[in-house]
Amino acid sequence: MEPAQPADRVPAEPTPTSGPTPTGRPSSPGSPSSTGPDIPPPVDGEPALVEPAGTGTPAQPAAPAPGAQTAAAGQPPSGLSPAGVPGPTPTGAPVDSPTPPAAVDARRSERSPKDMAISLLVLLIPIALLLAFYRGFLGGDEANTVDPAPAVEQARAANAFPVSQPADLGSGWRTVSASYRSVDGGANLRIGYVTPEGQGAQLVQSNVPAEQLLPAELTDRAQPQGQADLAGRNWQRYTARENEQALVLLEPGRTVIVVGDAREAELRQLAAALS
Repeated sequence: MEPAQPADRVPAEPTPTSGPTPTGRPSSPGSPSSTGPDIPPPVDGEPALVEPAGTGTPAQPAAPAPGAQTAAAGQPPSGLSPAGVPGPTPTGAPVDSPTPPAAVDARRSERSPKDMAISLLVLLIPIALLLAFYRGFLGGDEANTVDPAPAVEQARAANAFPVSQPADLGSGWRTVSASYRSVDGGANLRIGYVTPEGQGAQLVQSNVPAEQLLPAELTDRAQPQGQADLAGRNWQRYTARENEQALVLLEPGRTVIVVGDAREAELRQLAAALS
């Protein structure tokens, strides 16, 4: 005969009862009841399946692996100091620091103005020697001279107006251009010179009417500035283009103009030399 059990003692395990399970399947005697779908037992080496949400006890987070470290809240990642600066790693190995910039060569900053002047002088000396050779031996600054005789002979052969030619101008005068051309209203004989002072002067002889020739050669703003008596002829002084002045001789059937940026004394010399 078994001894009586205390009233407050509950049996260790309830006796399974037959009947439908919560999922609608009948339970067999000897099998534990289930409140959800059957979950197969885990296979060795595979993680256990987690019950779907709402079907049973909530899944618990996986425990961290042995030896793993978790960062405390508010702590910087491994390898960084609290200020965010790279520091020693948890293993104690130092983090590579940025390489400092190479030092500037002190010799470059110590170049004196004297050294710079010497370097510039070394460059300028060959240029000056080449320029002197070009001017002294090759005549680089001298204008090419021409012979005005063919143009003068062509004008005289045309017999359109009397033709005059300067005489005894001197060796410093150089003829650089000469042409005879027919133009609207007549013809022009034009001879260009370089004066002894290196300025330009031009001698124009034409049978074009003066009221048409003067504006074309001296601009529309040309105005007479007085008379000049040269070699027995009455010339008129005129304004011309910028930095230029002119001497004008008005004759029946011909107008003679001496114009250029040369000094008035040189223009007078050219006008007086006409024969």
